[in-house]
Amino acid sequence: MSGGKANVDISVSLDGYVAGPDDSHEHPLGHGGEVLHEWVTATQSWREMHGYEGGTGGVDSEMLTEAFAGVRAIVMGRRMFDLGEPYWGEDPPFRMPVFVVTHEPREALVRGDTTFAFVTGGPEGAVDMAREAAGDGDVSIAGGADVIRQLLRAGAVDAMTLHVVPVSLGGGASLFEGVGPEVRFEQVRAVVGNGVTHLLLRVVR
Repeated sequence: MSGGKANVDISVSLDGYVAGPDDSHEHPLGHGGEVLHEWVTATQSWREMHGYEGGTGGVDSEMLTEAFAGVRAIVMGRRMFDLGEPYWGEDPPFRMPVFVVTHEPREALVRGDTTFAFVTGGPEGAVDMAREAAGDGDVSIAGGADVIRQLLRAGAVDAMTLHVVPVSLGGGASLFEGVGPEVRFEQVRAVVGNGVTHLLLRVVR
């Protein structure tokens, strides 16, 4: 087992949704969900990761850089992969092993410097494989919401960074539905950004 941590880093609305209702290939973040990521795409660090120039510096850019600094492997759900793949192209921005939780076996997929491995052993199995691949680095649990909820209930998440955007989506993919008081959090710090508040939490064992 590696010495790194399994962390969630995700944008969320005030009413607890990480995507709006009716997500699809045309609207991978659901209707209205794009607003959750406007702070991300405006930052210099995000633009650099995607090969673009410009963007804003400051605390939001620094938080994004910090979030990915020690990450060496990623876990995501199959729906997140299916909705995101058309937009990632032949050189996805991950450039590290990505473990996709799925019920359907599939050969590994290599795109540029990213290898997608499809894991049928459930979210916990995917995290175990990602930890092995990450070595002493961290694992980022990218989503979607259902995968995160399952891993929270299983005690497989070490920390969460919630980028809270002051909007109400009114429906969609709920981050904490079905997660009860048995999952406890300790606030590590809160950082106020430009139209977003970054809330760092440790999951209490």
